[in-house]
Amino acid sequence: MPSICFYFQVHQPYRIKKYSVFDIGRDHEYFEDGSFYERNNANIMRKVAEKCYLPTNRVLLDLIHKHPEFKISYSFSGTALEQMEKYTPKVIESFQRLVATGNVEILDETYYHSLSFFYSNDEFVEQIKMHRNKIKELFGYEPEVFRNTELAYNNELAALVEKLGYKGIVAEGWDYYLKGKSPNFVYQPYNTRKIKLLLKNYKLSDDIAFRFSNRGWTEYPLFAPKFSQWVNAVNGNGQTVNLFMDYETFGEHQWEDTGIFNFLKSLPEELLKNPDNNFKTPSEVIASYGAADELDIHNIVTWADTERDLSAWTGNAMQKSALKKIYEIEEDVLASENEDIKNNWRKLQTSDHFYYMCTKWFSDGDVHKYFSPYDSPYEAFISYMNVLNDFKLSLRGSK
Repeated sequence: MPSICFYFQVHQPYRIKKYSVFDIGRDHEYFEDGSFYERNNANIMRKVAEKCYLPTNRVLLDLIHKHPEFKISYSFSGTALEQMEKYTPKVIESFQRLVATGNVEILDETYYHSLSFFYSNDEFVEQIKMHRNKIKELFGYEPEVFRNTELAYNNELAALVEKLGYKGIVAEGWDYYLKGKSPNFVYQPYNTRKIKLLLKNYKLSDDIAFRFSNRGWTEYPLFAPKFSQWVNAVNGNGQTVNLFMDYETFGEHQWEDTGIFNFLKSLPEELLKNPDNNFKTPSEVIASYGAADELDIHNIVTWADTERDLSAWTGNAMQKSALKKIYEIEEDVLASENEDIKNNWRKLQTSDHFYYMCTKWFSDGDVHKYFSPYDSPYEAFISYMNVLNDFKLSLRGSK
């Protein structure tokens, strides 16, 4: 009996405006100052709200009412929630209605969608606390399962998250680390006692998230009955089918005219035609099934690109330099009594900034180019470092 576990990531960064060397020492607003880039951040949020968040939330709320056994889960970055509150409060309200059904689980993550675990455990823990407070404030909810930025995971992360009291963590079910094991089981992270590991079934997840509208795909077009058959094939050889993806899959990455909403509307009914299928949230999966085996993942695995590692964020000298410099000023930032400085420092940790600097122009190149607001990775790096230089001036002036 496979349980279908849906998890959606909801994230929007504060995009840095195109900040020149001539702005250093003169302009201390990096994200929102009435310029094009404030309008850009607002316009992107409003566009994604209309194309994805609001219509998808309506579909899922209708599905929960139609199929009370249907369950889903989300994690929200703090930067996305802040922008929703500011630019699209109706989106917050629509997510609150979904959570109020009792059929929705919320996962914890870093507030600023950062890579802080790999650079500062103290900052990592602080951002988790901030995130928990925000989720409690908006949804009256206390998460029990954790999701790290970009699903970045290793043994050490699981051990720390276990110490923080979480009963579950999610990660990519990448073949290299599974070594013949199936992602469709619950696992015990290496050297832990209580926390459980849920792995994304990347093949089935990516059929929806990436291949759905690809006319060159041998399975195109994809309809709910065919997808349900693939899920049904797990019967007898798995406990759970974890379908993890960006929420923007619906309406933004896969536009409405691809049929993605019709697919979503019909999927629960098709899956429930098999009496062996059910829907569970991550915490319900963890409560229902024991660990099939221990899984040892020492090196970092993510859900991005063909390598499934951190190279999309740390693969070149520009990225390494930017990351080193933003975290090496942590002590001075935290010593400051200026909350704007602390807030800006944390906004500058958001992983998207480093993703925009990626120079991988192989099979993943179009992906990095598509999501970047800059004309090139070098422009992204220059803007970021100019901002960082001005930020350091402000930091020194705050002492």
